[in-house]
Amino acid sequence: MARVPYVVKEECTSCGVCTDTVPTVFRFDDDMKAEVFDPAGASDQEIQEVMDLCPVTCIHWREE
Repeated sequence: MARVPYVVKEECTSCGVCTDTVPTVFRFDDDMKAEVFDPAGASDQEIQEVMDLCPVTCIHWREE
């Protein structure tokens, strides 16, 4: 099973940490909430670093 990142949009504060740090994975949607558009756009380590930097901890891993 692979793990992929996802954003709990209701918790996102639009701070931009994820979109600025790993723009190959994260972007803002039309409501200026972060979303994952390419879960394979960076290494798990890079994504985990962004998760750790998120001030509201709204980015998580999901097993698929």
